[in-house]
Amino acid sequence: MSKRSARLGIAGATCVLGLVAALLTGCGGSDGGSSGGVAKLTFAASTFGDPGRGPLLTKWLEEFNNSQDKVEVSAAAVPYPTFGQTVLTQMGSGKGPDLVRFDMPEFEAAADAGLIAPLDKLVDAGKYDLLKQPDQFMVHDGVRYGVIFEASNYAMFYNADLIPNPPTTYEQFFATAKSLTKGDVYGLAFRQTEAEEAGVWQDIFNYVYGFGGAWSDGKNLTINSPENLKGLQAYKDLYDANVIPRGADAATFRRMFAEGKVGMELNNGGYVTATRGQNAKLNFNVAPIPFPVRKQGAILAPIVVNEASEDKEAAATFIRWALEPQNQVKLQEILGASSVATTTQRSAESLQKTPFLPVFDQLTESSLPQIVLGFEAKTPDIRKVVVQNVIAALQGKVDLKSALDRAQQQASQLVR
Repeated sequence: MSKRSARLGIAGATCVLGLVAALLTGCGGSDGGSSGGVAKLTFAASTFGDPGRGPLLTKWLEEFNNSQDKVEVSAAAVPYPTFGQTVLTQMGSGKGPDLVRFDMPEFEAAADAGLIAPLDKLVDAGKYDLLKQPDQFMVHDGVRYGVIFEASNYAMFYNADLIPNPPTTYEQFFATAKSLTKGDVYGLAFRQTEAEEAGVWQDIFNYVYGFGGAWSDGKNLTINSPENLKGLQAYKDLYDANVIPRGADAATFRRMFAEGKVGMELNNGGYVTATRGQNAKLNFNVAPIPFPVRKQGAILAPIVVNEASEDKEAAATFIRWALEPQNQVKLQEILGASSVATTTQRSAESLQKTPFLPVFDQLTESSLPQIVLGFEAKTPDIRKVVVQNVIAALQGKVDLKSALDRAQQQASQLVR
């Protein structure tokens, strides 16, 4: 697909959050957002809406603004479930925020469509001690399109009062979830509705790769492989066992976890701060996901500059500021157990407060971004097909094998 046709396709997408999209239209430098010699830019990120991290990120942004006299960046919080669609629609029409924190599927689609400004002439990446493993995904065909804002590995969160000894196998994981499910307490929670498509994709990624599967071999899609079927059957078995609050969205069951009404969750490191923000007294811990293969998803969230922005240099000023060592340390403290773009040292204070931080750090080499390798720009389209078919199987409309066969066929037609 050409960049022009891809851009037109994104521009024609239906915007679910019409009001939010309208608010973002024409923001920042893309419509000449300057006043009194100050470039006024907008930075869109779903994390600004996090109950725990959002206010801290806003204060971090204020530190940047206080350090500048020619650039001012304001935050735009767009709810996560429709963030990518909302922002891509705006960028596809030549408008939208100047700076964006994308998740990888939307980053790949935007880069392929020519919606992101190349950073090579704006940011000298060689000046910074960038994390090599996740940073490799920021460069396409020798061109850098983003720098990592957050790199967050998935692990198993568990209520230590309910679970003194965490499970180390899937069988123990299943048995623990079942034994804890009583009354208004559930052993586990995960997303399982089409309304949370992107979140379902993140959740099932861990089951697919944790059971030795993969969405592709790099050249061909492998959606209906035996390994994928095994991993997704494990996911469906938990759903069928009624050990989760069915129908509850992520905001609801995360609040339940904070209230001690959910025993386990598979989530990323950014969830640490959010959980403490909801209940600072919750006694929870973290361990590697107890699946047969030590391979799990990671939230790689690049920060990018909108190609439509009229002040890319001002936007790059913010990125360069964010990459300075002291600002990276502050950002990492805000994000919790996540990593940032550069190598940082965990402080003794943070390790004392959160002893399980090394669990997340040790998973970096075995974590993968939640994209379809070899079909990165098509990930959002493939994701939609896979999630629709998996949910149809959960709801008993079709058996799981047939659902994956259908997803394989539909997705192969999309990428042909």
